[in-house]
Amino acid sequence: MLFVGTPFELNRVLLIRLLAVAVIIAILWIGSSRLKVIPTRAQAAWEFVFDFVRRGVVIETLGEKDGRRFMPILVTIFFATLAMNLTGIIPGLQIASTGLIGQAIIMAIVAYVTFIYAGIRKHGVGRFFKNSLILPGVPAPIMPVIAVLEGLSTFIIRPVTLTLRLTMNMVAGHMLLVLCFLATDFFFFTVLADGNLLGLLGAGTLAFGIAFTVLELFVAALQAYIFTILTAIYIQMALADEH
Repeated sequence: MLFVGTPFELNRVLLIRLLAVAVIIAILWIGSSRLKVIPTRAQAAWEFVFDFVRRGVVIETLGEKDGRRFMPILVTIFFATLAMNLTGIIPGLQIASTGLIGQAIIMAIVAYVTFIYAGIRKHGVGRFFKNSLILPGVPAPIMPVIAVLEGLSTFIIRPVTLTLRLTMNMVAGHMLLVLCFLATDFFFFTVLADGNLLGLLGAGTLAFGIAFTVLELFVAALQAYIFTILTAIYIQMALADEH
């Protein structure tokens, strides 16, 4: 749509991503720069959401000290995921850019690098990988098998499941909305327009579309929460002294 034929060309999805980032930055900037002793309703809502992420996700999982260290990246992951999820139900945008696997892969890589960095920074390379692969008390004959399984679980399955969980949930919700509203359009403007009373079924598909939109609002928030808290849990596990 912009800069076509150049290395900087932007399609609709990239523009939506940039818009989502700009909006969330503006909300956080304005919300944190105009705080009052007696909060307005908007400030109270902003503080509730931010404090939920800060205390309910980050500090409760990592503790006060480590929570403060990793709070910037975890808060960023939560609000970025939430904003890009919500674009799927906003009229005129109507696509969750996290429903395209590339975005989810990037965010999973960020989470992956963060928890590995946290573990290596605290324990060093050798001890971190030993803690990740070797379970205490495992008999020596089966230790190699367990080490392979733990390696797959920690270093392969974690980023893959983070990616697929987010992408598939947003794709499924998008497809449900598409089917409901396309059916509504068909029944109202094709069937009913021809005088066929079966077109009244469009009222039902419209109702389902509205219900699924509300459900998608819940799913968007839930997936942002799950992605963030799993990242926090992985960091906490990497920081633990034992497996």
